[in-house]
Amino acid sequence: MSDKKKKHDKSEPETPEVKEEQPKQEEAPQEVPKKESPKDDSAEKLAAAEDKYLRLAAEYDNYRKRTAKEKESLWTDAKTQTVAAFLPVYDNLERALKQETADEAFKKGVQMTMKGLQDALTGLGVEVIPAMGEAFDPNRHNAAMHVEDESAGENTIVDVFQQGFICGDKVIRFAMVKVAN
Repeated sequence: MSDKKKKHDKSEPETPEVKEEQPKQEEAPQEVPKKESPKDDSAEKLAAAEDKYLRLAAEYDNYRKRTAKEKESLWTDAKTQTVAAFLPVYDNLERALKQETADEAFKKGVQMTMKGLQDALTGLGVEVIPAMGEAFDPNRHNAAMHVEDESAGENTIVDVFQQGFICGDKVIRFAMVKVAN
């Protein structure tokens, strides 16, 4: 025999590995699911159905309120845009009334037209923004000029160049004004 075979044969015999035994842990007793009685099952179904119903009712109520608010907003926006289209006519009638004329019938006709336009605007809920003599409010007024005037109070409007209009809380057009001090 060759040396290689001898070496191979002389190898140590294999010893089986010994596994260390770990102490067994006691397993927790498994819970046996209790069978629900038909009464418990129907009570759960009833509670789930009631919850579903209440959520659906709340969703519908929110939908109804949201659509009513959107409808009101659309109505206000449409009204605002329509009124804004007629404001140049209002301005022209206002300028015409300030002009002197010898023809009283013509003047009376312009006054009646202006009165009709003002009544129509009032019927739509549109109001003129008060300006002359009022305190300047940047949320309603647009200051076109500033003047030093000792007879007027601080931030007081002394002249109105163009009337402003408001519908509810929404400003259709800011009043263009001259502010003192």
